[in-house]
Amino acid sequence: MASKLWAMRTASYLRISVPYRYRGFATVIKDLKYADSHEWVKIEGNSATVGITDHAQDHLGDVVYVELPEEGVQVTQGASFGAVESVKATSDINSPISGKVVQVNTNLNDSPGLINASPYENGWIIKVEINNADEENKLMDPDQYTKFCEEEDAH
Repeated sequence: MASKLWAMRTASYLRISVPYRYRGFATVIKDLKYADSHEWVKIEGNSATVGITDHAQDHLGDVVYVELPEEGVQVTQGASFGAVESVKATSDINSPISGKVVQVNTNLNDSPGLINASPYENGWIIKVEINNADEENKLMDPDQYTKFCEEEDAH
């Protein structure tokens, strides 16, 4: 965590653009879209990679188990497709976009802590073939998600 803060301060001092925004204890990535249930999605053409946000994993605590869907199942925007169990609680994982699951991160079976250690890279959960690209418009951009989290944490 300290290294991220140091990197952000150094980048700011050197006037270098970084691909993420550091907000207190959570990182928000610029090129992603976000759901109000704290999932992120990276859309590349007709493919989407889905995971839970740094903010969500921070609130959950140490993740000890991830319930994953099977490849080939259909997921629906806003509907649960799995669950994350932590030392604090169990939370549903909702899909930020509708489509067919084409890949599941099976590394999470043996290493569920990847969600804590690397929520945006190694801790991704599923990859989806998108059914309806217009659903992206219902998601928050990084600035909207940052504001959403700040307001949620204030309550």
